[in-house]
Amino acid sequence: MLRGRSLSVTSLGGLPRWEAGLPVENLLLFEVSWEVTNKVGGIYTVIQTKAKTTADEWGDNYFLIGPYFEHNMKTQVEQCEPVNDAVRRAMDTMNKHGCQVRFGRWLIEGSPYVVLFDIGFSAWNLDKWKGDLWEACNVGIPYHDQEANDMLIFGSLTAWFLKEVTDHADGRHVIVHFHEWQAGIGLILSRARKLPIATVFTTHATLLGRYLCAANIDFYNQLDKFNIDKEAGERQIYHRYCMERASVHCAHVFTTVSEITAIEAEHMLKRKPDVVTPNGLNVKKFSAVHEFQNLHAMYKARIQEFVRGHFYGHLDFDLEKTLFLFIAGRYEFSNKGADIFLESLSRLNFLLRMHKSDVTVVVFFIMPAKTNNFNVETLKGQAVRKQLWDTAHSVKEKFGKKLYDALLRGEIPDMNNILDRDDLTIMKRAIFSTQRQSLPPVTTHNMIDDSTDPILSTIRRIGLFNSRTDRVKLILHPEFLSSTSPLLPMDYEEFVRGCHLGVFPSYYEPWGYTPAECTVMGIPSVTTNLSGFGCFMQEHVADPTAYGIYIVDRRFCSPDDSCNQLTQFLYGFCKQSRRQRIIQRNRTERLSDLLDWRYLGRYYQHARLLTLSRAFPEKFHMEPTSPPTTEGFKYPRPSSVPPSPSGSQASSPQSSDAEDDNEDERYDEEEEAERDRLNIKSPFSLSHVPRGKKKQHGEYKN
Repeated sequence: MLRGRSLSVTSLGGLPRWEAGLPVENLLLFEVSWEVTNKVGGIYTVIQTKAKTTADEWGDNYFLIGPYFEHNMKTQVEQCEPVNDAVRRAMDTMNKHGCQVRFGRWLIEGSPYVVLFDIGFSAWNLDKWKGDLWEACNVGIPYHDQEANDMLIFGSLTAWFLKEVTDHADGRHVIVHFHEWQAGIGLILSRARKLPIATVFTTHATLLGRYLCAANIDFYNQLDKFNIDKEAGERQIYHRYCMERASVHCAHVFTTVSEITAIEAEHMLKRKPDVVTPNGLNVKKFSAVHEFQNLHAMYKARIQEFVRGHFYGHLDFDLEKTLFLFIAGRYEFSNKGADIFLESLSRLNFLLRMHKSDVTVVVFFIMPAKTNNFNVETLKGQAVRKQLWDTAHSVKEKFGKKLYDALLRGEIPDMNNILDRDDLTIMKRAIFSTQRQSLPPVTTHNMIDDSTDPILSTIRRIGLFNSRTDRVKLILHPEFLSSTSPLLPMDYEEFVRGCHLGVFPSYYEPWGYTPAECTVMGIPSVTTNLSGFGCFMQEHVADPTAYGIYIVDRRFCSPDDSCNQLTQFLYGFCKQSRRQRIIQRNRTERLSDLLDWRYLGRYYQHARLLTLSRAFPEKFHMEPTSPPTTEGFKYPRPSSVPPSPSGSQASSPQSSDAEDDNEDERYDEEEEAERDRLNIKSPFSLSHVPRGKKKQHGEYKN
């Protein structure tokens, strides 16, 4: 944190500030999560992206605690010896008593220290630790629940480690931040043993809420009517639910990631969160303002190459008038909104065909599922594309040489004779090789449960099989993207930058990193008012649609009405001209300031200060104050008509040149950008700056 500066929990305009008081060197901060160095879900992104900001503030007094996995250790962690004496002595004690504790620097931005526990090495203590948990809170864990057993070992090791640290802390105060129920046992045991630590617990999604939403229940309108114990018991997660609820009530400070999850937690876990801590990202600004637009063009060309191969023999649509849409995330068919997305695509296909649109929409579903490997037909498509490319280049070289020789002789070559019979034969054979008897596949892999797969079953029902007459084409890629893939060699970030629109009409989404990642890359996205991200944007942006954030109402509308609204969003997006899409991407990218951890990290700072005042009231006093807010702040509605369905109701899906000219007169990008920059700086002025040179926001290396 701020070396040489000190801490007092007073407030300034609702925000904590650093003042005369306890030196920061007398504090230790530990953050505990199962996803430290272990990528499982969205919490990994939270921990990884926030690490740099936190490490800049806390320096060598910040540590992450997680599980040890050998393959992760070898690729992500640089082993080293702990500098902090309390941590070193705690590790030595545990290692001498039959544990295996590793220490190092996590090789991400900020290079934070990590303490990793080998779960398997300490499994021999499982029965004893089950007894300890029962004595602490009367919660038993079934022997067959392997995940819960692993979490018990992890939590017991965490509590043991924290006891050793506090025994050797030499007067330093310890703050421990626990993420999700997987880390909660460490919190429960620490409080039961009365360890002198200040605790924060963050739930990123309630266990029972995720299960109930997956069961197609009208969850948010029935929150106060559920029999919580009965619902958890019927789903055989009662012991997990008890651990989560006990963690929530044991913590000095309880936080959630969004207002919608705060409402859920109050009903599911019976405690109102003290602070809402929105999730951010490490936002990197390019030195050239429009560099992200250049990246979009570059990666779009690579997606177009894949599409050329996938649709060989059926490539009767113009790729320059083709829009790429995608949905990505865990394969939760209804929770992630894949159900209403597919239904809306069927309706969009009807609208585009009815209006005889020349726009084609190619939709990617990037959702990992069980597969047997790549689809042979898909691999063949890429091979055919490469063969045609090689053929074209060989003919081009011969053509170029003949043209060059003719020009040297001062002649205009006879175009009818410049290609000989062999060249024509090669080209005809290449054309014949593109003939196919089947339709382009809707999936890139062989699915193990093909007949029962929810996405494929819905595709069969709505009849979108990539036929020539369809204006909407579907591609299910049931695997995470990788630059080493022989099929679509792109990382996820590259793929997102190459698409035109991300669509995430989730029903259950406590935050929603996928649309947030789209936003910081300047890619418009669809979200809902049941996602934390959607609610956050509604609060901070006067006209989200104008900034490329389409928010579907899934809380107060019927599923059919929500589907119609999503269809109109998609249809309106298809009617935009290329210039309108460029304007919208510029506006979307400017919203990235809202999602920067340098700003959103202050909510976590507030939670830590609050927990210090509650855990050590005799040494810290926090004046009654509400969490950080931006009351009265909203990104303004742009002066120009927004490129949105409401502002574009022409019968033709493609805007006319006259409309483009008119847009030139109405839209002043620099004026809008400057107004947005001023709007973000005023409410988000930082009360402190990390040690070292003060940087203006956006001062990053590319």
